[in-house]
Amino acid sequence: MLIALENGRPDRLPCQVHGWMNYYLDNYLGGIDWYEAYAKFGMDYAIYVSPDYTYADSDLAKWQIDRRDLGVDKQGNHVWEETITTPKGQLHHAGAHNEITYWETEHLIKDEADFELWDKFNPIPIAANFEKIQAARDKLGDKGIVRSHPFSPGQGSPWQSFCMLVDVEPAIMLAMDEPEFVHHALESILRRTLRVTEMWQGTPADMVETGGGAGSNTVISPKMFAEFCLPYDQQQHAALRAVGVKIVYHLCGGLMHMLDMVTQNGAHGLETMTPPSMGGDCDLREASRRVGDRLFFIGGFDQNAGLERGTPAAARKLVFDCFEATRDHGGYILAPSDHFFHGAPENLQAFADAARECRY
Repeated sequence: MLIALENGRPDRLPCQVHGWMNYYLDNYLGGIDWYEAYAKFGMDYAIYVSPDYTYADSDLAKWQIDRRDLGVDKQGNHVWEETITTPKGQLHHAGAHNEITYWETEHLIKDEADFELWDKFNPIPIAANFEKIQAARDKLGDKGIVRSHPFSPGQGSPWQSFCMLVDVEPAIMLAMDEPEFVHHALESILRRTLRVTEMWQGTPADMVETGGGAGSNTVISPKMFAEFCLPYDQQQHAALRAVGVKIVYHLCGGLMHMLDMVTQNGAHGLETMTPPSMGGDCDLREASRRVGDRLFFIGGFDQNAGLERGTPAAARKLVFDCFEATRDHGGYILAPSDHFFHGAPENLQAFADAARECRY
């Protein structure tokens, strides 16, 4: 896996999953953990662990969180709401979760005044602790890699975080109608991330995941990407490179129109290479031909066709298709292009077995 992260070719095709979902572990694998699941199928390990952070008590006192459990709705979803009290006013959001996933029904930031409250009072760490990352590193040995997420209020980069604070459609409208405010918000989010990234010196993690699906060209245009993603990604990636971690840029949707810009943003690699059958637009062979000499790839496997609704034979075929599409142009780690929640374990076994048969 480390050779692939250097955009080289190892002796065989490494493979991972895009994170083990608790629902799948509990309902299909008897409740085993991530390490046991990787061992069961003989895959390479990709363990996600981020730093723990310490905050000043004085900062926490200005960000008082009151979370209320509202019970279960008619669909069986667990519903909640949260009020955050600051010295200058309150913020509110709400959401729900079920046994598969969670979501927000009301986003935290509704207008510029809300953002200024958030920006002024949302606590920023004063120290980072790597003990959990080091423990994972020690447990893994040479079986795989440790991935982390950057400090950000959303998934990984300023635009994605802004979209998670205000919701995607309002973010797009604001970017068109009030671009100065959006740039101000992105600068503020970036400033926080850069400040905390300086604390990452010495992290035992191998890689960090940035980006996010809100930057995909199935969500925004290349023109918007160039204005609201690229310049902020470049600064964030420069800081992450300075602390010595590999960077994989996450576009879980359309990416074919963004390929050249990703090669300019300072990332080492790109995921999730989502195919059209999964709602993305990735032509894995064409992407590999165009930028495979500059970016490693993770993903590309259709987990619906191969795992959730597939057969061992279907899974094997898709593995070999991914391998043939990428084998001539740089590093590649086979992985489902998103999370999966169902599917016979036999399909996963076929996925892992086929990957071991793919030799460079």
